[in-house]
Amino acid sequence: MFYTRIPVPKWVGYSDDQLNKSTIYFPFIGWIVGGMAALVFLGGEFLFSPYVAIILSMIATILMTGAFHEDGFADVCDGFGGGWEKMKILEIMKDSRIGAYGMIGMALLLLLKYTVLLTLFDYMAASSMNSFWIIFLIGHSLSRFTALTFIYSHEYVREDLLSKVKPIGKKLSATEIIIASIFGFLPIFLFSPWAVAALVIAPLFILKLYLGYYFKKWIGGYTGDCLGATQQISEVVIYLYFIGILKLLENL
Repeated sequence: MFYTRIPVPKWVGYSDDQLNKSTIYFPFIGWIVGGMAALVFLGGEFLFSPYVAIILSMIATILMTGAFHEDGFADVCDGFGGGWEKMKILEIMKDSRIGAYGMIGMALLLLLKYTVLLTLFDYMAASSMNSFWIIFLIGHSLSRFTALTFIYSHEYVREDLLSKVKPIGKKLSATEIIIASIFGFLPIFLFSPWAVAALVIAPLFILKLYLGYYFKKWIGGYTGDCLGATQQISEVVIYLYFIGILKLLENL
């Protein structure tokens, strides 16, 4: 109900407690969204070409999530690009209108994501690797887990008591973060060699440290938009990692 646009039966209720409990399944949503991206890509590649297939897979993920995370990335670009102190940044991010920073940031992000995926496909095809579809599962599940870790390690920033903020799970225990990590890391074992794929945790850890420092410095914690931006950036970092590692293996 919260993380995708997939229809939910009317008898399913909503409460803050349910939302908090559902947080651990955020990486599992990556299986669903990434799986759809993989299916659309395979179908698009069969009917058209890899170039068209990658675009179609990106469209499919955006439709499934309602541009949920892309919207957060655009808001973060606007907020941190146009604001110079905490309340101003939060005020800009709360605004539903998109500004120049958000528009330019989103255009560059989507262009980079498309280019990186296409480059990765070419590398894997040249290496006779037929597991490109697995990259979608890894990218979507691990990027969501990376965003989820902020709920455990950082404080949620409330704009003010009267503002209408986007709902978000705000509590996560050590046990829950471990369960979520299982959902996040399982797709890695589909990749061969999986040990090489598992090393992607290193750049994601560095990214988490930097974004955590940046968000805390400017606003004292995180917001839902920060999580969306983290998911989008992490996804691209994952794809970039696989390009780098495949190029490295090729030169050895």
